[in-house]
Amino acid sequence: MSIFSATVLGTPRIGPQRELKFAIERYWRGEHSEAELRSVATELRAHTWAQLVDAGLDSIPTNVFSLYDQMLDTTVLVGALPQRYLAAAETDLDRYFAAARGTAAVPPLEMTKWFDTNYHYLVPEFSAETHFTLHPEALLEDLHAAQAAGIPARPVIIGPFTYLRLAKEADRAATPGLGGALSRLHDLLPVYEELLQLLAAEGVEWVQLDEPSAVTTLSSAELELLGKVYDRLGGLAQRPQILVATYFGDTKDALPVLAGTPIDGLALDFVAGDLPPQDIPGLSEKLLVAGVVDGRNVWATAIDGAVEQLVRASERAAHVAVSTSCSLLHVPYTLAGEDLPTIEERAASGTDGLCREWLAFGTEKVAEISLLAQIQRGEKDPNAPEAQTARDITAHRRGSAVTNNPTLRKRIAALTYADYHRPDYAERAVLQRDELNLPLLPTTTIGSFPQTAEIRSARQRFVRGELTEEQYDEAMRREIQDVIKLQEDLDIDVLVHGEPERNDMVQYFAEQLEGYWASRNGWVQSYGTRCVRPPVVYGDVQRPSAMSVTWSAYAASLTDRPMKGMLTGPITMLSWSFVRDDQALEATAVQVALAIRDECVDLENAGIRIIQVDEPALRELLPLRDEDKAHYAEWAAAAFRLATAGVAPATQIHTHMCYSEFGEMVGVIGELDADVTSVESARSQMEIVSDLEEHGYRQAIGPGVYDIHSPRVPHVEEISAALQLALKAVPAERLWVNPDCGLKTRRAEECVPSLEAMVTATKNLRAQLAQ
Repeated sequence: MSIFSATVLGTPRIGPQRELKFAIERYWRGEHSEAELRSVATELRAHTWAQLVDAGLDSIPTNVFSLYDQMLDTTVLVGALPQRYLAAAETDLDRYFAAARGTAAVPPLEMTKWFDTNYHYLVPEFSAETHFTLHPEALLEDLHAAQAAGIPARPVIIGPFTYLRLAKEADRAATPGLGGALSRLHDLLPVYEELLQLLAAEGVEWVQLDEPSAVTTLSSAELELLGKVYDRLGGLAQRPQILVATYFGDTKDALPVLAGTPIDGLALDFVAGDLPPQDIPGLSEKLLVAGVVDGRNVWATAIDGAVEQLVRASERAAHVAVSTSCSLLHVPYTLAGEDLPTIEERAASGTDGLCREWLAFGTEKVAEISLLAQIQRGEKDPNAPEAQTARDITAHRRGSAVTNNPTLRKRIAALTYADYHRPDYAERAVLQRDELNLPLLPTTTIGSFPQTAEIRSARQRFVRGELTEEQYDEAMRREIQDVIKLQEDLDIDVLVHGEPERNDMVQYFAEQLEGYWASRNGWVQSYGTRCVRPPVVYGDVQRPSAMSVTWSAYAASLTDRPMKGMLTGPITMLSWSFVRDDQALEATAVQVALAIRDECVDLENAGIRIIQVDEPALRELLPLRDEDKAHYAEWAAAAFRLATAGVAPATQIHTHMCYSEFGEMVGVIGELDADVTSVESARSQMEIVSDLEEHGYRQAIGPGVYDIHSPRVPHVEEISAALQLALKAVPAERLWVNPDCGLKTRRAEECVPSLEAMVTATKNLRAQLAQ
């Protein structure tokens, strides 16, 4: 067996300055050729490989530099792209992007969360016409480039079990189980066998097959099937050595199954999961790739804990390699360029707070892997200066006063049952109908409107000091005026101010809360070219002053129609942030919930009678194991109720959720006790509406009637059909009409006709119902 000692399970691909994002968007606009786009991607890829080799890593993941999504790449690899996309464009690249984004005539593939992360994948969709065939051209181009550069390449591919378990049959929900897409394994495995044989012929020593589904709760039949998959692939006479990578949790009952197959290596997550028992048959014969450096969070690794894990891992396997717990796709590239004081600078200034050394982004994590691998190989003493420095950093962070605010903790200790609960929904609904006087099927939007280049420029110029606060405020007021007028002209019933002042729905609030830090360039990929800059929760969270009241109150003064205040909920504030790891997540959620609660009360005092507290990320933190889900559901719902229960019964609380498969969350949605819940549903044919009704949900619901993640403008007939589907599950008295998500990323020329179609379809339906 050839072995390696230091690696990562994957790398980011957007570029340190988001170069790939901008190149792809230029291609979409027709400003770049395909050759120019691929040139940018090739240069970024080569730079990443070189950095990893220079850092001392001796196995480099390849085939991870996707132009949109690795699951979509796998769909292309196995020839499973639905026929409608093959006919939608003339080139392979444009067909690929048609599946990702849709076209004017063809909707895109469904998109949902990648396990419990903020990354989104495109759901593979099969039909009776789907016939798997190998299309390795992109993978081989990547491999040949790495080999030509002398890179010790390890191609990374989504494993067949996870690929099918996350797929869906056309016109049916993505339902894990042997009766769903997993039933196609007998058709798919020959393609993987052909691929492994091809890679062996290309001189590949190791191939990585990602199977994160192994950390979820699997039935006995699924576990048996997982074992059969790797018995078959591992039993090939001609193949590279197979590394099965699991991540995002503990492999638990899947571990002995995988260890008992003839694969050659296992990558395990030792951050989110535990070390395996010592008596797992077959494990000692394999390379154990130990995920001791957190690939999902930004804190510097506690060196002693990692070294101890590596020592114990060595007791379980003959060969151990040091790695990240998962791909570095989920963290920013580097701390270089971030304006953060060092520990020494904090001491010199007499201040306390976040210090640069507390953090490790992608580049810094690779350096940690290199150090730990040298210790693991016996090339460096565990008490070497670099290791002692790491220990000092851990101790300094643990002793900081910013992690313990006595006033806040006293307030939390005094919370009672009443702080978490409002009067019954039926009572609230009557009061709200009288207060708001809305028509049947009220129309609204989710919150944000397109952000023009002028708005983004004004915000950036203000940050750079090129605009005075008065000039900046005037620019925002003009935009809000325009957005209000547009909504009134469209005859939308409940208005929003459009959020021109907000860079991001989490970062905007994080920048105004104590205990949060916002980076300058800490971008990570959310989906496609959509990138976000998750802030960092480093200490106790408090709200020094009102955050959104001024803009919402100003917008309300411009219209007689109801105005929604727009806030981000506590779970999303955590899900889309890098959160401190020195206390339980639920404890931090309570702190954030209290800050949002105070903001809700201030909005109500300013005359805002509808307040939307968005929780698009509610499902992201849902544990992957069934036995852990009930506890999460309990504290997540409690945090939302704490954030929203401070207002009067006549004030209507909305929430919004998107990007998710909601099946497992329908019970939790009811426990939030929001008066109106709007949900993404256009791509999934209103499945969530019937799911909620079946689970006893009795509040109002606003299923998204068109997909804002696609540039196509929906027809009135499409929206009418969506509304008719919704009405089969929920009465008109509890149905709201809205898009899937906020409109920030869309252009005005897409939004206006889409909203016109939405309002027209709604009015048509009202007229039908009135007959």
